[in-house]
Amino acid sequence: MNLIDAAIAAVVIGIGATAFMDAFAWLQRYFFKIPSLNYALVGRWIIGLPEGQFFHDTILQSPPRRYERTVGWFFHYGIGVFFVLLMFAFMGANWYLSPSLGYPLVTGGLSLCAPFCIMQPAFGFGLAASKTPSPWVARQRSLFAHLSFGVGIYVAGMIWSQLMP
Repeated sequence: MNLIDAAIAAVVIGIGATAFMDAFAWLQRYFFKIPSLNYALVGRWIIGLPEGQFFHDTILQSPPRRYERTVGWFFHYGIGVFFVLLMFAFMGANWYLSPSLGYPLVTGGLSLCAPFCIMQPAFGFGLAASKTPSPWVARQRSLFAHLSFGVGIYVAGMIWSQLMP
């Protein structure tokens, strides 16, 4: 397998895994009324970065930005691809030839570092959502979301392995 094939596999599997995560969030919202993350907030944060706005008192009080929803969704999927590329870099890109569930679950679990240590503090929500009204609820939701991403990596990898020679 060459680097181009691995990169294409990572992009397709990352997009598939992120879509799986979004489907899981939609099911939670539909059946259990559990709200999902508003990706416009991610876009608002990303758009503010070039202006030096890394931390917010609370991003909910920051003014909306043009195209924030589009930017947020684009980065959401890009970050999913990034984590699959990281998994390939550490575990081996040949994983997709014979997928197993272990590496994707580890990747999904480790991807929790992004919201807990970067996004939530930058949004003004504190380390691991410590400044939110219900930190353990937020943490549990993040855990389920990121583990569903891990399962999504596995499912997308299985599909990719069946479709590609």
